[in-house]
Amino acid sequence: MIPDWQLPLGVDRGLWDYLHATEMVASYDDQMKTSPLASIDIAFCERAFPTPGKLLDLGCGTGRLCAHFTVKGFDCVGVDLSEAMLTQARLNAPHAEFVRANLTELDELPTGTFDYAACLFSTLGMVRGVANRTKVIDNAFRLLKPSGRLVLHAHNRYFRGLGCSRVLWQRWKTLMARQDAGDVTMTQAYAGAPLTLHHFTRSGMMKLLTQAGFEIATLEAFGIDGNHATGSRVYGWLACGKRE
Repeated sequence: MIPDWQLPLGVDRGLWDYLHATEMVASYDDQMKTSPLASIDIAFCERAFPTPGKLLDLGCGTGRLCAHFTVKGFDCVGVDLSEAMLTQARLNAPHAEFVRANLTELDELPTGTFDYAACLFSTLGMVRGVANRTKVIDNAFRLLKPSGRLVLHAHNRYFRGLGCSRVLWQRWKTLMARQDAGDVTMTQAYAGAPLTLHHFTRSGMMKLLTQAGFEIATLEAFGIDGNHATGSRVYGWLACGKRE
């Protein structure tokens, strides 16, 4: 087992265990088929990516986005840190290209070569540390062509489904500008170390995109059922940023 000090940048023990859980990989596709959130992010991407082009999927998992868009004529490249996920992705999307890499370290990919990019299903929230999450978005900006578009999904820090006490605790940490504000740690379903997922505020998500240089073209809020939601019912957001 890899020691903690050798873990990749932005990856903690919980995420490493999650990425290497055989049971998680085996059941992942079935989970996506029944998730309303997996359906709405595909639909959102279809609106954001109107014509075929070169598409980069950051945190591609088992390749569901690449599988969907390659049949529509897109040239797709998927990036993920889990070799087990990528093995399945190559079966699901045989016409796409897949690269094992850390999203914070994408120097091997050439600047300005993609028309579209996506970072879906809370992938960005799994990256530990503000600086590392910023690096992921900066990498997306660098890799896109002028007028290229990035679709980003993020969880809501104040979603009432987290529970009243947890939401109040997050509000206090945010007010006090603590470095761990937004980090929600939970027991992992696959017997690994606890998994921490960063939850965003709406303004924080937008700021992350605009500071990288993106113009917000579209922002939609949705509930856990995949339908439009407001207030504390908002489970998360899908945003489309345009590289100006």
